[in-house]
Amino acid sequence: MAKEIPAFFIEKLHEAKVQFERTIDCKHTEFDDLYPYMNEQPQFFWYKRYVAWQELLTIVKLANELDISWKEEFNEAQQRFIEDKVLDAKVLDEWYGKKRTEA
Repeated sequence: MAKEIPAFFIEKLHEAKVQFERTIDCKHTEFDDLYPYMNEQPQFFWYKRYVAWQELLTIVKLANELDISWKEEFNEAQQRFIEDKVLDAKVLDEWYGKKRTEA
């Protein structure tokens, strides 16, 4: 049974968001299973964050091209980060909001 395209993209968007958030939280992701020998390398954590970020940006880009609304899945700051496209320390520090980082 075929899924409706908008529902499919929202599902994939949610999955990509969860995957990216797991990288922020330094939790296990499916990417770890692809490269188990890399887990001991310090740069691996940044690398897997970039991979998850790129996946999220790609799904957003395709949603935009198909006129599928994606912004409802994110707060305003997260929307700005996605629209700016650059993954930097500010994104990682403020993704969940400033209150979390100040706690």
